[in-house]
This record gives sequence, C-alpha cells and structure tokens, in this order.
Amino acid sequence: MPEELAKAYDPTAIEDRWAAYWVDEKLFDTPSAETLAGRTPFTILLPPPNVTGRLHMGHMLNQTEMDILTRWHRMLGDPTLWLPGTDHAGIATQMMVEKQLAGEGTHRKALGREAFVDRVWQWKQHYGGAILEQMKRLGASVDWSREYFTMDENLSISVKEAFVRLYEQGLIYRGKYIVNWDPIQQTAVSDLEVTHEERVGKIYHVRYPLADGSGSIVIATTRPETMLGDVAVVVNPKDERYLSLQGKLLRLPLSAINGAAEREIPVLADEWANPEFGTGAVKVTPAHDPNDFEIGQRHNLPQLTIMDETAKIDLPGSLYHGLDRYAAREKIVEDLRELGLLVDVKDHNMALGLSQRSGAVVEPRLSTQWFVAVNKKPNHGGPTLAESAIAAVKADENGKKAIHFTPEMYEKTYLEWMTNIHDWCISRQLWWGHRIPAWHCAACHDVTVARETPAACAKCGAKELTQETDVLDTWFSSGLLPVSVFGWPTKDGTPSADMKAFYPTSLLLTGFDILFFWVARMVMLGSHFMLEVPEADGTKRELKNAVPFREVYIHALVRDADRQKMSKTKGNVIDPIEIVEKYGTDAVRFTLAAMASPGTDIAFSEARTEGYRAFANKIWNAARLLFMNVGRAAEAGIRIDPHTLADSLGPDETAPLEARWIVSRLNRTAEEVNLALKNYRFHEAANLVYQFFWGDFCDWYLEIVKIRLDFSEGADLHAAKAALRTQLSTFEASLRLLSPFMPFLTEELWHALYEGKTPAKSIALSRYPQPLDEALDSAVEQQMATLQALIVQVRAGRKDLGVEEKAQVPVRVACRADIRARIEPNTQIVERLARVSGIEFPETKLEGSGIRSTPEFDVQVVYEKKIDPAVECERLKKELARLEKEHENGQRQLGNEAFMAKAPAHVVDGLRKRFAEVTGLLEKTRAALAELAC
Repeated sequence: MPEELAKAYDPTAIEDRWAAYWVDEKLFDTPSAETLAGRTPFTILLPPPNVTGRLHMGHMLNQTEMDILTRWHRMLGDPTLWLPGTDHAGIATQMMVEKQLAGEGTHRKALGREAFVDRVWQWKQHYGGAILEQMKRLGASVDWSREYFTMDENLSISVKEAFVRLYEQGLIYRGKYIVNWDPIQQTAVSDLEVTHEERVGKIYHVRYPLADGSGSIVIATTRPETMLGDVAVVVNPKDERYLSLQGKLLRLPLSAINGAAEREIPVLADEWANPEFGTGAVKVTPAHDPNDFEIGQRHNLPQLTIMDETAKIDLPGSLYHGLDRYAAREKIVEDLRELGLLVDVKDHNMALGLSQRSGAVVEPRLSTQWFVAVNKKPNHGGPTLAESAIAAVKADENGKKAIHFTPEMYEKTYLEWMTNIHDWCISRQLWWGHRIPAWHCAACHDVTVARETPAACAKCGAKELTQETDVLDTWFSSGLLPVSVFGWPTKDGTPSADMKAFYPTSLLLTGFDILFFWVARMVMLGSHFMLEVPEADGTKRELKNAVPFREVYIHALVRDADRQKMSKTKGNVIDPIEIVEKYGTDAVRFTLAAMASPGTDIAFSEARTEGYRAFANKIWNAARLLFMNVGRAAEAGIRIDPHTLADSLGPDETAPLEARWIVSRLNRTAEEVNLALKNYRFHEAANLVYQFFWGDFCDWYLEIVKIRLDFSEGADLHAAKAALRTQLSTFEASLRLLSPFMPFLTEELWHALYEGKTPAKSIALSRYPQPLDEALDSAVEQQMATLQALIVQVRAGRKDLGVEEKAQVPVRVACRADIRARIEPNTQIVERLARVSGIEFPETKLEGSGIRSTPEFDVQVVYEKKIDPAVECERLKKELARLEKEHENGQRQLGNEAFMAKAPAHVVDGLRKRFAEVTGLLEKTRAALAELAC
C-alpha cells in the first residue's frame, strides 16, 4: 500500500529534501560526449547571472522556462545538458568591493591593483554565486558538475585567444574616440549600458564676440561648462544669417588661462548645423560630444579635453580648474551673466544618459580605447563580423535559416540593429576582469599583443614593457561562452569532444534586454571563430554549424499586477523567494508558465499564485483519495503492482465509458502539451495540464469512477480492480505529464505511489507521456461531453428551482435520437453526479417552466415547487442578452474578410459551428420568453 500522505499539502516539508536529493544524487549530470553514440543532445546555456546577483522575477521566469524544456527533453529520452555558470560582472563586482573598502576607510588605489584583485577573489569566494545556491534550492535541473565562472582559467585562455586572433586579423584596434564615461566608476561604458531618462533641463543662449570687435554670434547650448573646450562654432552653409561670418574668428569667453588673452576660434560652415534649432549656430567641443567629434574630424580641429576622469574641470590656470562639472556650470553661467553675454535661458526637455550600474550621468569623453571592427573584413579574407551575424539569421536562397527567432518579431529587431551596428568599444578602465593581453614599450611606445607575456617589444626589441591596464568588457568574455565552455581553442585546431557533441547548442532562452548585449555578440563571435574549426571529418564547417545556437526564444518581461514595470523607485519589486516561501516553488513556477504567452508581458499576480497553490493541494488530495482506494482494495485482497500501470493506458473497448474517456483525454492532452512545448507555448502547455488534471481527472473522472469502486463482499471485484487500475495508471501518467511544471509535488507523489520502489531514481528520469493514436477516441469524448453538458444543466436547473442538495429528482430530456443514444446507456453517471432519480425521453416538445437548453438538447427538472415566473423571466432575459452579444460578435468576426482570410481553417470552422449553435439557442430562448409572456 502506498505510504500515507499528510492531510494537508505543505511544500516546505518536501522541497528542500528533494532539491538536495537531486543535487546529491547528481541526477542531472550529462553523459560524457564520448557516450552519446551519435544521439543529438538538447543543449542549453544559462544566461550567466552576475556573481553579485540575487534572484529576481526575470531570472525566475527565465529559469522556469528553461527548466520546463530541459526536464521535458530529458523525459523524452534526449541526452540533455543545461549548463550553469556565473559572470564575473566587472563593473558590478568592483563596485561591491569598493563599497566594502569604503566602509573600512580605505580604497582600491591604496591597496594597489594586485591586492585589490586578490580582495575581489576573496569576496567572490565568500559572497559570490548566491544566485546559484538559490537555483539549487528551487530545483533547477542543471548539470552542476559543469558549473563555470567566466574568469576560470580555461575560459580565460579562450578570451585571450579570441582577442589575439581578432587583433592579428586586423579586427581589433586602439584609438581615440568619444565614449560614454562613468565618472563614478571612472570607466567607459557602452551605449547599451546607458539608460535614458526624460528630464527638464535648460538651454542657454550665449553671445560669443567677434575677435575684431565688429559684432557677435549667439550660440545655443545645454552644457555651458563645455564651452571651455570649444574649438570652433559651425553654421549651416545655406544659413543666410551667417554667410558674412563664415571664416571669421570669435573670442571665446572665459577661456583665459593664468590671465592670458581668451582663445580665438573660427566660424566654420558645416551641414550638421540645423538652422531651425536654437540660433542655428553650434559650438564645437570635439573632446566632449560625439557629434562635435565628427565635425572636428571633418575640419581637422584640435581635441581639447577639459575634464578629468571624475568629471571635474582639468584646466590648470583656469578660474574653473578643480570644479565639478555642475558647479562649473553654475559659476560659468553666473560669470556670463555678469559680463552681459548670457542672452537667454529657457526650459528644455532632454534625455539624460545614466550609467546603469552607478546611476551617474554619463559624460561624453574623448578617450583612448580598444575597439572591435565589426564592419571590416579580416585581413585573411571572409565576411565581416556583422555580415556573418546577419547571414546567420536571414534566410538563404533555399529559405533556410541557421538561427530561428521566437517570437519572429525579434528577428527584425536584431537585423535592424546589426545592419546599423558601430564598432564595439571593448576596453574598460577597471581592475577586475580579463586584462587585455597587450604590452606597451617604454622605448618606442609601440604595442605588442601576445598570448603570453612577451620577452621584448615586437618592434624595437626593448625589454621594458608594461601591460595594458584596461580590462575587457564583460560581454566580450560572455559572448564567447558557447565556444569557451566546450574547450575552444584546442591545440591542434580540431573540434574537442564536447564541441563535436554539444555545439551548436539547441536553444538560447533569454530576455529582450540582453538581445544586443549578449545574443548578437555570441552570434558574431561564434560564427566567426567556429567557421575556422573544421567538422569532425575535416571538411569545412558551414555557417549553420558555426552559429552558437539553433533557436532563440525571447521571453516576456514580468510586470506587477497593474502591468507596471517593476522598479525599486516605484516600490513594486516582487521578491520571488518571498513568494516561494509563501506559496511553494511549484505554485510560483506554474504561475509564470501559465502566463508566459510568447510576445506578451506577464502581469504577475499573487492571486494567480494562490490559485495554483490550490491546484497543488487539489492534486495532493486526489493522491490521498487514490491511496485510500488502494487501501480498501488491499483489504479485499486486491493488489495492483504499480510497475504494471503503464500497460493500462491503451484502448479497451470493454471498459466503461468513463475509463475509455479518461484514457482518450489523457492521450489527447499529452499530444497537445508536447506540441505546445515544442513551439515554446508554455502558457498553452500549462493550461492544458491544469484543465486535464483539475477538470477532467479530479472534477469528473474521480467522481464518476466511484460508481465502480465497490470492494464490499458480493460486489463485482473484477470491475472494481479494473477501475482502480485505470485510476492509478491515469494518475501516474498525469504526474509525469505535470512533472516539468511542478517537479517537487510530482516527485513526492510519484515516490509515494511506488512505495519507494520506483522504476527510476526520479520522476524526472521517467518517460514523458506520448500519445497513442489508437487510444484517441473522438466519439467517446463527444459522448462524455454530452453527458457533462447534461449534468451541468441539470445542476443549474436544480439551483433555479431551489431543489434541496441531497434530494433526487427526475428529469425530462428532449433531443435527437443520436443524442439519446449517447445518454441512455450512461444514465447511471448522470443520476449519480446530478442527483437524478430517473431520466425520461419524451417524444414531444417540453412545455412549462424550468427548461434549460443547449444546441444538443432541452432538459427540464421535474419538481413540484412552483417556479416564480418573474425570476424565470429575469434569468431568461440575462441569457438572451448574453446570447445576443455572442451572436453579434460572431457575426462581426465572420463578416471580417481580412480576418477570415488569415485565420486557420479550424478556427473558421469552429466560429461557424458556434455561430449556428448560438443562433439556435437564441430562437429557443426567445420562444421561452414568449411562452412566459415576459
């Protein structure tokens, strides 16, 4: 007999135990590459969370969807590899340790680089990776034996190799360009690491006098502090207001250094100047504005840097030297006002760029950085990085794509971004990260890039070399993960065993927010480097086998219940761990899955989670009922070996209707769930399982089958045993069907069902239900649907008439002969579930009150209690209004030619069928109202 279950389902009593069991037993370790024997594995890479991270709702959704797919594939019998790891997160981790040092009254520069990096490693050992521990607690079925960290030695070798190869191919260069500068972290940040916030600022109109004293020109600027770095003023060559000023010199106000004369700057013509904006005259500061930098390049202007790395004015001898940029702005505006040069100040809406990590307002700054050239062909020939990444996603001449996007709309977004991509700034002015493998020569100032520390300068032979202080952008190393985790590069250039077995990965499942940060860069780097790696047989690798993954699924955002984006400032951030502790992991997972419709954001609701917690409780109680039936059967000498239950899921023409029906419904649901998961329609899969388990199995089948489960003396024990076997086999298969969605609950009940003698160590290693075509029986399902509709209508009729709950009453059913043939052999089911004492099938139309109608039949509950005509009229009027609204909507849909042309045939057929049914019900309802003279 299965072990006795606690009366109430308590997730806290089982989840920690099973989570530890899965890890301790190493249940999800992947078979070695050598043992796959040609089988294609399902391989998926966890988007590596920052080592500083804690689980948030976006992680929870992402990991739930990945876990569902991985468990499903594993149960299908596919070799599976879900690879976990964490990212060293340069800026974020350095910030954490610097805050810790500040609390101790010191800073990283006081420690020095080597000691600081050692301190970060210590921090990582003590505090890093907490999010992975949370993943273990939540049961993520990853292969923990392959856990990586992006600064592991083997991954660092890959990063260094990639940098050197790209440099040797002419695709990495060093140069001065305007970058987004974070003055708090004192490093460059990419465009993607900048968020823009709408704020009301000021636009200042400032008069610049002509050097010859013959007049002046008024410029408009939002950043008057940068005028200290102006080297020109430009006007549009067609702007008639300034034709006579082109080529003249201006005297730059407030630019005097150590009392010397103010600098003179030219007025130049440039198409970039917009006559419609401001005054049409634009100051040019090439070292502190990207557009000005381009103007400066066109006109060969000097590049004057006026701020240091902390965004303070760096002009020794200037009145503003040492002032913070905003303090300098205030003083400059005040001084201009006193000089009579401030013409006007107006409010101005502007998008302010903020560093995602520190929150600082980024400063455009001219800086020497390292870049990857994405639109340049490598010097050995072949496509550019951007071209390879575009070709990987676009359909070829045969209409095939190396990478498919779901939802498809993200393919267009990706291609638009890749088509307009600029060179990638990959250097960061940090101490924590992959240090750039380049050495500067003190003698000739040339740069030597090498895999190992060079003994001498490659150009002049001098031995005094200093390594580059910058580290690589975190996304450079994480962009290499699909190749680095599988052992690239190998010494001989051939694919490693892991590379042959697991690359390309099957799927990348991630959020839109890192589509360009990570997804695009993995495609660029993977496609580029893997085209150089031959196939196992030595032939040239094709692009379809060079891409890092075959498919990309972009999941939605998780918002609050009001569909607002979660943010700390709004105070609406939902902590998934708190919700898990309250409702259990399975309920939270199921909530996210059931709401995860492709392309639609999730409005997370605790009420939904509470509902799925009730669903888990329903399953628990169903198990308790089943185990009680097993106990009753055992007392009657009936014993069913649970290991034989899988044999009971095929068709049995001699079985009662409800047995054939539940087996057909189980197989139908398995068919639909498998298809939904294949197409990443998590919400459909979850809702199908929910509807089957709660609706078909618990609400209907478990109630009907009570008719058969009579183990008393003199009862038909053969029929009872057959019913119990079907009940148990359906329940066992249902647990397997539900397992990827609710792994903890199903694991507990599966082990209990098998009394600890399970056919596998875990339900996660059992077989996922697959549909048997011969078990699908549409006629049986249609017959049961008729009985269910009849029972529902009788129950409603009883309620209308106020029939006492336990009282049994006769009913009269008017229907066609084929409908009667569905009902009559199964009156016992209707009588039990609707408390009916008998069913009459009159040949004539039903008359009187208390009649309820469906497209298949009219039913009347025969009860002596007099009906209140007013109440019945009110009910019929509400029903009429509902039907008229549905009829109107159906008419509108069927009359929409554009919709009808695009809608699938089965959808159109369903609409037409329902429209005909509603039309018939409208006629019946209007007739009933007329009969009552309402």
